[in-house]
Amino acid sequence: MHERLALSIALFLLIIFDTKANPVYHQVKAQPGDGIYSVMRRYNLDKHSCNFKQFYSLNNLKRNARLVRGKMYTLPLMVYTFNGKTIRSSIGINDWNLAISIQEYNEDLQEAGVRANSFKKDKVLWVPYHLLNCPDQDLKLPTPAPTLAQPEAAAPTGKGNRQFPIFGKKYAYTPLSSNKLKGKVFYVVSGHGGPDPGAVSSRGNYNLCEDEYAYDVALRLCRNLISHGATAYMISRDPNDGIRSGKFLKCDNDEVLWGGIKMARGQKTRLFQRSDVINELYEKHEKQGVAEQLAIMIHVDSRSKKERTDLFFYHFPDNTTGKRRAQKMLRAVRQQYKKYQKERQYNGTVSGRDLHMLREIQVPGVYIELANIRNTSDQQRIIVERNRQLLADWFLIGVLN
Repeated sequence: MHERLALSIALFLLIIFDTKANPVYHQVKAQPGDGIYSVMRRYNLDKHSCNFKQFYSLNNLKRNARLVRGKMYTLPLMVYTFNGKTIRSSIGINDWNLAISIQEYNEDLQEAGVRANSFKKDKVLWVPYHLLNCPDQDLKLPTPAPTLAQPEAAAPTGKGNRQFPIFGKKYAYTPLSSNKLKGKVFYVVSGHGGPDPGAVSSRGNYNLCEDEYAYDVALRLCRNLISHGATAYMISRDPNDGIRSGKFLKCDNDEVLWGGIKMARGQKTRLFQRSDVINELYEKHEKQGVAEQLAIMIHVDSRSKKERTDLFFYHFPDNTTGKRRAQKMLRAVRQQYKKYQKERQYNGTVSGRDLHMLREIQVPGVYIELANIRNTSDQQRIIVERNRQLLADWFLIGVLN
């Protein structure tokens, strides 16, 4: 009798030891727009650096590698069979607080819709790698402010009730021209800002900062979208600069992100701030049943002073929706060039590129380069106010198409 009991205990301990040595991990299929950080964030694994190290190890990937749409990836999320009694006895631990943390983790993911059922019902218990190996949180990317729930809001002041202060006093009133974009959501992101002016060049005695000109075109595009019934977000925001006139826009560093988030100094963190904001908004609208969402990133390129460039567009290599949207915008620009500059051949392009703001957002994205800020001819495309408005109008045509 005692020998049988001893043998049973030994076998039980062997099973526990073997499970810990060779655990089964949860696998997921990469969706369009998925990046490593967005997937880890979806499973609440993004606040511990050891989770990322384990992810790279489990999948034999280099740091910040690109995920392939449709491919299965192994998460640092161990899978145990719940025995119907306790979490502690299911995975062989004695720590009560650890068991509570594991229970709360599973319940949080069920509430978020990541888990379909309770672990008590389907007997599948998820145990994140960090809870057993590195419980102290060591990654603290800035989180979006509570105001994320609302798009550009109209203030009931002045002429009518379609006042949008972000566009400045002169352009705040935005009449509704049509409802062609009603039910569609857009995220307009102007490049750089805050501590990073982006590319900087000069014209005469004036400095030209990329972030200021990209922001002005982005504001004008956002206003165009709203005027046709869209729900639109200006992700990069300047509390003082609405849509501006004149050639030379003053360079400053007071831009923030949606929700009043101060831009981080580090480029990597700053980029994740933006993609995190967009992803949270995207998931909110997806749950509401919004079928069409699009992010539009606007930048100004910097190349040799002698090199003149046409407007060109990027999309994430594996995102067919982003590619299709970029091609429509390209066609719209090409048609408008024929209309306004018949004597000039337009040579803009659409191509795939693995950029953070295309890779790490869940929504399809189009990344636009307006001009070469160092070329004097290209500078005309952004410093002339009428040209900035035309760019925004042409992009709108591409969206409406």
